Amino acid sequence: MPLALLALAIGAFGIGTTEFVIMGLLPQVAGDYGVSIPTAGYLVTGYALGVMFGAPLMTVLGTKVSRKQMLMALMGLFIVGNLLSALAPAFAVMLIGRIVASLAHGAFFGIGSVVAAELVAPDKKAGAISMMFTGLTVANVVGVPLGTLVGQSVGWRVTFAIVAALGVIGLAGIARLVPDMPKPEGVRLRHELAAFKNVQVLLAMAMTVLGFGGVFAAITYIAPMMTHVTGFADGSVTWLLVLFGLGMVGGNLIGGTFADRALMPMLYVSLGALAVVLALFTLTAHDKLLSAVTIALIGALGFATVPPLQKRVLDQAHGAPTLASAVNIGAFNLGNALSVWLGGLVIAAGFGYTAPNWVGAALAAGALLLAFLSAALERRAGVPSTVVTGAASAEQRTAVHH
Repeated sequence: MPLALLALAIGAFGIGTTEFVIMGLLPQVAGDYGVSIPTAGYLVTGYALGVMFGAPLMTVLGTKVSRKQMLMALMGLFIVGNLLSALAPAFAVMLIGRIVASLAHGAFFGIGSVVAAELVAPDKKAGAISMMFTGLTVANVVGVPLGTLVGQSVGWRVTFAIVAALGVIGLAGIARLVPDMPKPEGVRLRHELAAFKNVQVLLAMAMTVLGFGGVFAAITYIAPMMTHVTGFADGSVTWLLVLFGLGMVGGNLIGGTFADRALMPMLYVSLGALAVVLALFTLTAHDKLLSAVTIALIGALGFATVPPLQKRVLDQAHGAPTLASAVNIGAFNLGNALSVWLGGLVIAAGFGYTAPNWVGAALAAGALLLAFLSAALERRAGVPSTVVTGAASAEQRTAVHH
């Protein structure tokens, strides 16, 4: 794998840390600002919505510059947003900071996915994408637990200041390691937009919304669930997030490996198992050992879907993948926002802190049904459910051009 993938992973590490660290700090942030836990959850929802809308917007704005320059600009925006969050005097200001940081997220992973795919042979694409996303998953093993520990020990503002520093490191890594790639001629914005007429692209994005939304329905409220239901101390949330992160790392690598061999079967297995595990979490959440195992499984199964879903979009939008790739990252976060909102509703309705697990199970089951529908439509059309002939090489030469 090219060294440039390390630079992308470094940027992903910083972005992953700021995205997920807020979950372990919701009680502290809510207490400092005097808001409820569901209200504090808007910091997750706002970030997710910012990614969803920012992904296509920033990708289109970035078509006038090289992808390396755009990745560096996105990391600069990420740094500014996290500094604003760290210094926010009021909840509304912190929410604005989260949204500013989120604008960099979708375009970074969307453009980064295309860059990663271009750096390797066609049969290594999903593996390269998973290597970039390894930075996101490792953030949950190292960055998020340490950020949670720091936030609980010396204040959550320090955590976001450290995250801004991670952004500086990511910016330096991109500047040093990512090569300048010339933009091929002949692909215009209308070609990028044409990908959204493909029903398979839309189905893949819908799978992304529901499948990954299932993960966030449970994990967003992990701190109050584990402390109020399971009986863990506040400090235990840190190592529980480590388990979730370890599961993410393993699932991401497994998903990348098998997506290059059998993409749709990988989705069937991971989405089906995710729905079952999330449903069982309503029971295992009452036992410390079983809840810890379940959290690791949710991380593994949830992130086993990431490389195949991202590759699925790249394959189906093979003629012009950059915008579709970025929008699919937004779809991940639309799922996050939807699940956090639904999870907050069931908690506020008095169903308890385990109720979001049922929401997650239903969302994952919906994604599985869409996967079966997508495969059935392809069989009816007589098109293979993996890479369209010639798509891989075409995708590797494609970039947005006006």
